[in-house]
Amino acid sequence: MTQRGRATGTTGRSRGGQAPRGGQVPRAQAPRGDLTVRRERLRAVIAPVVDGAGYDLEDLSVSRAGRRHVVRVIVDADGGINLDAVADVSRAVSAALDAAEASGGDIVAGEYQLEVSSPGVDRPLTLPRHWRRNVGRLVRVTVRGAGAPSGAQGSRPAGDRQVTGRVIAADDERVVLEIDDERTESTYAELGPGRVQVEFSRLDELPDSEDVDDDDDVEDEER
Repeated sequence: MTQRGRATGTTGRSRGGQAPRGGQVPRAQAPRGDLTVRRERLRAVIAPVVDGAGYDLEDLSVSRAGRRHVVRVIVDADGGINLDAVADVSRAVSAALDAAEASGGDIVAGEYQLEVSSPGVDRPLTLPRHWRRNVGRLVRVTVRGAGAPSGAQGSRPAGDRQVTGRVIAADDERVVLEIDDERTESTYAELGPGRVQVEFSRLDELPDSEDVDDDDDVEDEER
């Protein structure tokens, strides 16, 4: 069963038994710059693994939750990504991080939890592949320079307006939206980030792959 946005794998990992490098006591709160450096180190290890598995690395973040880091990895593919695939990616990423640290790289110091998931429906559509993967869905988006009266639409720049339409087609250059039974084409430069709109009246028509309420974890392992 393919699930967009609710396929999640979680792996907990502890290095608590290892003495701190250089005799230094780990800090309870890492500076923001330190987290940025760690995110780039993580990306260098994780991106090739995700790409090699045939998926796109949509987002990677690292944050602190008490004494441990939380590493969140979001992956996707055309047609979505199922629970088994998320579990496979989670194990592959975990193994790659282990190998990187074993070879002397300080990737994530101390305890950390790895969370691998697919994008939720609330993720903004910012790249051509995001729009392509949501053909047929209703989205809300700001169209830049769309001819709205000056001062309209609150604080948005004059000429911008928000529209709600169904994605009919999308390629590398433009999107076709159906708005009020009329089809319009816009380049990506003319569009802000799109937001998928949940259509409750159509939920019973969605296949299992679009079950927006399934929040089950596929893996929860402490090592």
